[in-house]
Amino acid sequence: MRLQNKVAIITGATSGIGLATARIFLDEGAKVAITGRDPKKLAQAVGTLGERVLPLLVDVNDVKAMEDAFAKAATELGNFDVVFANAGVSAKQAMLDTASLKAFEVIVRTNFTAVFFTVQAAFSHLNDNASIILNGSVHATLGVPGYAAYAGTKGAVRAMTRCLASELAPRGIRVNQVTPGSTKTPIWNSRAPTKEAMRALEAKLGDLSLLGRMNEADEIAKAVLYLASDDAMNVTGTELVVDGGLAGAPLGIKILRG
Repeated sequence: MRLQNKVAIITGATSGIGLATARIFLDEGAKVAITGRDPKKLAQAVGTLGERVLPLLVDVNDVKAMEDAFAKAATELGNFDVVFANAGVSAKQAMLDTASLKAFEVIVRTNFTAVFFTVQAAFSHLNDNASIILNGSVHATLGVPGYAAYAGTKGAVRAMTRCLASELAPRGIRVNQVTPGSTKTPIWNSRAPTKEAMRALEAKLGDLSLLGRMNEADEIAKAVLYLASDDAMNVTGTELVVDGGLAGAPLGIKILRG
């Protein structure tokens, strides 16, 4: 097992990528704590993952509550070997002429500021040679109209990954980023409320990549597992892109699709 007896904490793990990662970490022998801000969804996640997981009801935007929750996890499970700062709000189109300050600040606070303070909350509980993984997005480099706030936060996380990797290197702590393309998670439900609409959306988004499909949440989780494991002991300050070639070869996609 690749994470045998290691302690991992995953934020925003009540669904999607976070939940899939928690499941794989448990299967690989880790002791896992998960956070969520919705008590019902957190309970459902525990029902899915089983009693092996430690649930922490906390909002990542509440710095003091995060510090307390991480201290509790460290007391119950031990100091951390893996931190996956996964929690965030989904991309929502906000054009320049209509975006509100309030909506913009919610995205920045959750997707950027809270990520930094998640790592800070974990800092005093980190074992030497631990692995920190931040969740990015291909939006950081795609330049999609209407996504300046969301893409801006993901670009900021991309830069922060490298800064934190330098800062924590003296302790052997690695900091990397997983960068998903479009992934099948519940975040798309509001845009595609029926099965037919979801199939159409998956086809549309999948067609933007070289391999012609969206990610499965488990595929992102497996990338996180690699960065968390000893297999990546000399990997830090970088990102692992899982997007079917969307960001890496956009010209190829245009040629393939005619």
